[in-house]
Amino acid sequence: MKIGFDNEKYLKIQSEHIMDRIDKFGDKLYLEFGGKLFDDYHASRVLPGFEPDSKLKMLLKLADQAEIVIVISAFDIEKNKVRGDLGITYEEDVLRLKKEFEDMGLFVGSVCITHYTGQKSTDAYRQRLKKMGITTYIHHLIDGYPANISHIVSDEGFGKNDYIITSRPLVVITAPGPGSGKMATCLSQLYNENKHGIKAGYAKFETFPIWNLPLKHPVNLAYEAATADLNDVNMIDPFHLEAYGETTVNYNRDIEIFPVLDAMFKEIYGSNPYKSPTDMGVNMAGNCIFDDEACRYASNMEIIRRYYNSLNKASIDGTHDHEVLKIELIMKQAGIVPEDRAVVAAAKKLANEKDLPVAALELPDGKIITGKTSILLGPSAAVLLNALKILAGIDHDTHIISPAAIEPIQSLKVNYLGSKNPRLHTDEVLIALSVGASTDENAARALKQLPKLAGCDVHTTSILTDIDQKTFKRLGMHVTSEVFNK
Repeated sequence: MKIGFDNEKYLKIQSEHIMDRIDKFGDKLYLEFGGKLFDDYHASRVLPGFEPDSKLKMLLKLADQAEIVIVISAFDIEKNKVRGDLGITYEEDVLRLKKEFEDMGLFVGSVCITHYTGQKSTDAYRQRLKKMGITTYIHHLIDGYPANISHIVSDEGFGKNDYIITSRPLVVITAPGPGSGKMATCLSQLYNENKHGIKAGYAKFETFPIWNLPLKHPVNLAYEAATADLNDVNMIDPFHLEAYGETTVNYNRDIEIFPVLDAMFKEIYGSNPYKSPTDMGVNMAGNCIFDDEACRYASNMEIIRRYYNSLNKASIDGTHDHEVLKIELIMKQAGIVPEDRAVVAAAKKLANEKDLPVAALELPDGKIITGKTSILLGPSAAVLLNALKILAGIDHDTHIISPAAIEPIQSLKVNYLGSKNPRLHTDEVLIALSVGASTDENAARALKQLPKLAGCDVHTTSILTDIDQKTFKRLGMHVTSEVFNK
């Protein structure tokens, strides 16, 4: 993928900008951290050159100044909410995040449990954290939040919450996922810090939408596609336009809540340092794009990938049709169609010709490799082997896994493990290839090509199994699939 984002510049100016914001408030800055602090693969796909752990690296530049508070909602504890990308509960993710941060050299001061109404599951979780030596605080569910300002900003509202004791000038508020109560935690702390005579400020760090890119720029449209299930909509910030005569982009939830935040700031401090939602943000990513066309292309490809993801969810449970319709509209706004992704067009063409499930893979040099269903292999496994042979300079007709080696694996699957499909999946062919690599030079050469597949696009004309999906993901590949009809 062509690089279009200067990651080193981003790390430098982002950390400097946050330090400038701390200085403007004096004693302390509460920084609401949206999105993922590490493993931000969406950002790395739409801003080629952005490293998935860039935000974490940026914080490491401020490690001596920063402490982290991890927020989790009692509602999410009660319903045992699971992170879809990791398959673990929010409760376990709090512990994972704490360990990850501390292993990297960052200070995690405490955990704050929000939306508390006396839930027994929350009490049990808090006891578990206490036994582990983790400091925890409770923030209550406040009646009338966020509209009843006079009640919220009082001793009966924010004043009833535990006062989170912090020791550093930058307090990063993060959480396992959305809806955890990060913003309310920040505002509660502003109220209670003020009561303790500490001048604290608030800022928000969201990578997307990028405020200084056009509203319909593909990078911002890709964010809408990524949040289609949340019904987030990018909008021109009307408060910023009125205050400064400058057009900037924000998203609907921040724009809708700003009048409430404005009233809260005025209630706490007597004035609001911010004139718009854009003012509250500290994101500098838009200033680090040096090849706009590369980022536009990458973002358009991401929109198409999101489209197929929603299409497949809708085909499975029939409950995601609204996502499909929304992303179809986004594609029209971007002026793209699914076939603009080269592997989609190639896979559909071959599927029409062969009347079989097929797969297409684009190599780093732009060459398209295909694979089709056979007696021995599924299309995903076939295209993977074909690509490895091309990368290793091995003739297409040369077997890098002997058919004689595949047949016993098929027998194991069908006769002993109860599988109805004898064809090998991607993980199975890679295991067979690695076994053969000890005695076959071609197999060994092919196996060494696996790192070159990272970042490559794949499309299949049959819905991927979970196994194939996970294998492609572990190889760092961008994969889509569909139920193909001629």
